[in-house]
Amino acid sequence: MQRKLIIAGNFKMNKTATEAVAYARQFLPAVAGAGEVDIVLCPPFTALRAVADLLGSSAVSLGAQDVHWEPSGAYTGEVSTAMLRDAGCRYVIIGHSERRALFGETNQTVNLKVRAALAGGLVPIMCVGETLAEREAGRTSAVVEDHVRGGLAGLAREAVAGLIIAYEPVWAIGTGKTATPAQAEEVHRFIRELVGADFGGQVAARLRIQYGGSVKPGNIAELTAQPNIDGGLVGGACLDARDFATLIQNARRPR
Repeated sequence: MQRKLIIAGNFKMNKTATEAVAYARQFLPAVAGAGEVDIVLCPPFTALRAVADLLGSSAVSLGAQDVHWEPSGAYTGEVSTAMLRDAGCRYVIIGHSERRALFGETNQTVNLKVRAALAGGLVPIMCVGETLAEREAGRTSAVVEDHVRGGLAGLAREAVAGLIIAYEPVWAIGTGKTATPAQAEEVHRFIRELVGADFGGQVAARLRIQYGGSVKPGNIAELTAQPNIDGGLVGGACLDARDFATLIQNARRPR
């Protein structure tokens, strides 16, 4: 099965609404011909509506960087799936390594958020991945399996087939280090095999798995040439509109 590439730009805590709109105005014309790739922009919460208005009916989708699992209530500082949908979002990043490391995200909260996103009509981009210490201790497979199975626990097959998993080796995020295409492919293949074992081969074949970890215009082609790597979750390299557009243009499936 030939899965369509999907590349998402995670702005993290960067760009005001005004800056994000200026970015989108520059970015949209530059990716107008990138029909082979699904493109997602994930600016901060404060910029979502302004960017959504500009994206309009373009081929570029909007995503958020987090969501709460409850539909409403006394959760100061949180946002619900309904709020994100109302702001124009189609996707939401869940369980990013920075959320796990800095804000106490666990497999349980990731699973709750994935369930809420699906119920609320959003496509989760569920992040998994190991730290440098875990990789050096030979625990990559164990950690990734724990994240994947914990995050997907109790989900229906059809739901799993429609979400996105982003493999992000924590040691390669913002460090300039990148897993080699072979290293990344090995883990992506392992994730697909895990999903196949738990949810069936057809679901695994449809599932899109992104790579995240110092993805750049110069390495995206090698990564997306791998059979199990279906795009990228891009951090720092997405903050310049021209660079990110170049990265997307460089992403290609082998013919």
